[in-house]
Amino acid sequence: MCKNIYDIVVIGGGPAGLTASLFAARAGKSVMLLEANAFGGQIATSPRVENYPSISEIAGAELADKMFSQAVSHGVEFDMGTGKIEKTDVGFRVTTKYSTYECLSVVIATGVSHKKLGLTSEERLAGNGVCYCAVCDGAFYKDKTVCVVGDGFTAAQYALYLSEICSQVHLLTLFDKLFCDKELTDRILANSTIEWTPNVTLTDILGDDKVEGVVLRDSDGAVTYLDLDAVFVAIGQEPHNGDFANLVKLDEKGYIVAGEDCRTSCQGVFVAGDCRTKSIRQCATAVGDGAVAGIAATSYIDSVKILK
Repeated sequence: MCKNIYDIVVIGGGPAGLTASLFAARAGKSVMLLEANAFGGQIATSPRVENYPSISEIAGAELADKMFSQAVSHGVEFDMGTGKIEKTDVGFRVTTKYSTYECLSVVIATGVSHKKLGLTSEERLAGNGVCYCAVCDGAFYKDKTVCVVGDGFTAAQYALYLSEICSQVHLLTLFDKLFCDKELTDRILANSTIEWTPNVTLTDILGDDKVEGVVLRDSDGAVTYLDLDAVFVAIGQEPHNGDFANLVKLDEKGYIVAGEDCRTSCQGVFVAGDCRTKSIRQCATAVGDGAVAGIAATSYIDSVKILK
């Protein structure tokens, strides 16, 4: 029999999962928090967080550390790994590579991962000039020329962050606008280190053992070349909820179907953060989801215990 028995197992240690764990623990529930990579999720790799209420500016890694420390201080236990979920007679069983946990409720907060360009050269040069995290890899290209591919918040933040390290940053976008707030757009336009090239598609990455340049095609079909030292890809995200498809409903893109109440199609299973169906995916909305899911899971457990 499994001896790892908890009220709630939270799968995913980003802002949503950490917040759900915190709220559940403060409500007196025993909580196991599972994370496959690094606690904090993608926010831990963000150069700066400037749109989180009450904090004018903070490094993503610092914010993630504060969230994790707060959850642990309230009694949240944690382990590395992610797990598959099975229904049992009394609740759920979450099985990871090394452990098995029994619980009455589950919160799924697995977030999303970086999308890729889908180029053979991208795969070949990954780690040798092709990067997905400006905070992690930007320092390796100090005083070098780099490009950022993408037109959203992350791409804009990466371009601004890298402009403080690199000699030149090419911002390459598919359209003629940036899909971020006006303040970030204005800062990019005013930054002499950043050269924004709209209406282009990156079709190949050049170099044998390391990135030496890129091939671009504009909307008229004209091909140009850029000499540079690194490519930072920031073109969006995708969920990885396949392990839960037998338990909860997914939409056509693989996101877990749930509304603002964070309730999934399976009673007792809740979802929080970027991995659920929603229109806005930001740290603040992930934290909001986490609070809702943590409280909902707590209420569900209390109702089940009353019925018993």
